[in-house]
Amino acid sequence: MTTLATRKKLSETARNLFVDLAIAAGFLIALQPHFTGMTIHEWLGISLGGAFLLHILLHWRWLYATTSRFFKKLARQSRINFILNLALLIDFTIITLSGILISEEVLPLLGLEGSHDMVWKSLHTTSADLAIWIVGLHIALHWKWVLSAARKYLFGWLPRRKRASVAQTSSAA
Repeated sequence: MTTLATRKKLSETARNLFVDLAIAAGFLIALQPHFTGMTIHEWLGISLGGAFLLHILLHWRWLYATTSRFFKKLARQSRINFILNLALLIDFTIITLSGILISEEVLPLLGLEGSHDMVWKSLHTTSADLAIWIVGLHIALHWKWVLSAARKYLFGWLPRRKRASVAQTSSAA
């Protein structure tokens, strides 16, 4: 029998998983502006900025608690996670702001002109490349949670035998 607290915890996990998957998919698509075209790339980038803020708000309690304990007693993994998340925040802020500044589609739609300065374009590209590494480390740090939540909420509809073979296949990869 599940309690209300258990159901709330499970629904938070499912919500976090789907928000994270949407951010990851959007990020991978946004990395390919030659595939999507500049208009989709820019609107998707702006949407990702909003999704990233949503991600921060969903984890606000952890962020507040970890920030307040950062220079006190704090587990090493939490400290590493905090530093990695701070790097992601800074990097995604740079990506979003530089992307808006060099906009070729969204700003003109608003009657504004984006910058043609190569410094901003270079900063945008470099920070996006760096984000791939930081996001990879972020996923690696949370890999057990990702697998556990994916098994439960993405593959929970499979019969038990198939779930076991999916789990073995995903851990072998």
